[in-house]
Amino acid sequence: MSSPKERIVKTTFELFAKQGYHSTGINQIISEANVAKASFYQYFKSKEDLCVEFLNVRHDYWFNELHQFTIQEKETKSKILSSFDFLIYMNEKENFRGCSFLNILSEIPTDNVKILNVIQHHKTDLRNFFSEIIEDKDLSDHIYLLFESSIIESQLFRKNELIEKSKKIINQLIN
Repeated sequence: MSSPKERIVKTTFELFAKQGYHSTGINQIISEANVAKASFYQYFKSKEDLCVEFLNVRHDYWFNELHQFTIQEKETKSKILSSFDFLIYMNEKENFRGCSFLNILSEIPTDNVKILNVIQHHKTDLRNFFSEIIEDKDLSDHIYLLFESSIIESQLFRKNELIEKSKKIINQLIN
């Protein structure tokens, strides 16, 4: 049996993915998570605080999955290629849901620094993931940009075609 906080975050993930941040209300989350309103406010002062928690949980989950997916690869090229295979895996697992961070970014006001900081932290960690594998900073950033655009394009077209194209490009870029 999961705790009320875990049920709230799990329900938030499902509702944000299905309806988006703006269209999901606190009362709906409370109802579908089957928790008391007091329990919700015991853990979260606002929808914004819930979103920050959701993104932090998502960040930890996502990076854990990425590391598990790539950990056995020792060579630079194979590690990078397996990270793109991870995108295909996640698309199949989550039905082309896309990036939770970018999905929410498109819905928040530009002055929402609290949520923006969490999103920027996630993207910085992803960029660092590639820079730790590839010493060449320009090449690392190029791979990062291919990765990010692959996420967006696969969500938009609900296909892994451009992820596969990115892998072909990487094969040419990395010796």
